Amino acid sequence: MPHVEIKCFPGRTNNQKKLCAEKISEVIAETLGCKTSSVSVAIKDIPEEKWKEEVWDKSIIKEKEFLYKDPGYTCT
Repeated sequence: MPHVEIKCFPGRTNNQKKLCAEKISEVIAETLGCKTSSVSVAIKDIPEEKWKEEVWDKSIIKEKEFLYKDPGYTCT
């Protein structure tokens, strides 16, 4: 039962988010060997001014051991 949480800056439409979730579900199901009906995807808008506090510090730096793809930027 994979669950994916995507955090991004605001500005995407609901249609873009739905399409992204569908495509992510397909890739996860194919890669991890499960049904797309077993995959859930959440997309959270995080304002740019809160990115460091809400995402960089809490999810990227604090949970770095779980990252399989590092971001190509830094946040200071």
